[in-house]
Amino acid sequence: MTKFIYIVLLCFLFSYNLSAQIITDRPDQTESSSTIDAGSLQIETGLLIGFESENSISTRQLLAPTTLFRYGITKAFELRLLSQFETFRTNGFSTQGISDLQIGTKIQLLRDPTKNTEIAFLSHLIVPTGSPEITLDNYGVINKLSISHGINDDVGIGYNIGYDNFGEASGNLTYSIALGVSVNDRVGVYIEPFGEFTNFEQHVSSFDAGFTYLANENLQFDFSFGTGVNHNMNYISLGFSWLMNKKTE
Repeated sequence: MTKFIYIVLLCFLFSYNLSAQIITDRPDQTESSSTIDAGSLQIETGLLIGFESENSISTRQLLAPTTLFRYGITKAFELRLLSQFETFRTNGFSTQGISDLQIGTKIQLLRDPTKNTEIAFLSHLIVPTGSPEITLDNYGVINKLSISHGINDDVGIGYNIGYDNFGEASGNLTYSIALGVSVNDRVGVYIEPFGEFTNFEQHVSSFDAGFTYLANENLQFDFSFGTGVNHNMNYISLGFSWLMNKKTE
C-alpha cells in the first residue's frame, strides 16, 4: 500500500495525460470519460509486443491487431466492440488465435463545463467466442468508472477505478491515474501508473508512458511503452485511431 501511495503522488508531480483533438481510449490504460458524437464511428487499432516472467515461466506476447470499434448512439451513449489476434510463446511453446469478443457500452453520466469535469461508466461483456487455445471458456465482465478534470487548456487529469471478473474467484479491483499535457496542436504526451488487486488481495503495480500525434482532424497515431513496478513485465505498442462521420457544430 505504501508503494501505491508513492506512485499516486509521483503521478501528480510528474505525469501527463493524453490531450488531443481526437479523444481516444488508447494508448493509455485510463479510459476517457468522453463519448463520441452520435452517428460517428471511431476505430482504434494497433499492435502490442509484451514480455512477462514469473516463477521461471517466461511469456512473450504479440497482439496484432487489437481493434476497438466505437459507435455513437447519442451524445452521451456509445456502443463498443473489441477483438484482437493474440500470439503467446511460453518457455518455447507457441499458442495463437483470436481472443474472446468484448461487447460493451460507455455512458457519460456528467459533463460540467463550468467545473471542467466529466464522469462516465464503461462496461464490457466478455463472450467466450475465441479460438480454443485462447478463449477463457467463460463469460466475464470489465467495468470502469472514468472521471476527468481539465486543469487548464493544455493539462488534464483522468482516473479510473474498476472491477473485472472473468468467471473465476473473486475478481480484480483495477485502477489507473493519468495526467497529461498538449505539447502543441498535434502532439500530446502522458505518464501513468496503473494496476490491480488480484482477487482483492495481491497488488500488481505497473507504469506506462507515451505520446500521440494528430495527423489530421480524423487520424491520430500513438506510441506507448510500459513496465512492471513490482513484477517482471515490459511492453511497447504502436497504433492509430480513425474517426469517421465526425459531426461539426
